[in-house]
Amino acid sequence: MTLREIVEKLQLTVKTGAGLLHREVKGGYVSDLMSDVMANAGEGALWVTLQIHQNIVAVAVMKSLAGIVLINGRAPEPETLQKGEEEGIPIMVADMPAFEVAGRLFALGISGG
Repeated sequence: MTLREIVEKLQLTVKTGAGLLHREVKGGYVSDLMSDVMANAGEGALWVTLQIHQNIVAVAVMKSLAGIVLINGRAPEPETLQKGEEEGIPIMVADMPAFEVAGRLFALGISGG
């Protein structure tokens, strides 16, 4: 499934990387600990988090993640938006909590990883 399909089905707001929504999502990972994501998220995963600072972009680049979904309508910091555009990392915002985002992704066939 592509990021574009997920954005449409979950009604996400795209903050960065609008031109990269053709990326295939190979799995999902939910965590607010960057060290956990670095150790366990798989390449091509969609990361669901409440973190909004620019370090999330560095982790996404390092792990070759498909993108980042911020939960609860959280607004990324301006530096995060700038870094996301520079590094080519799609950042999207969901108005729902992490539990609901994960459940909806799972219902779409996105498994953990």
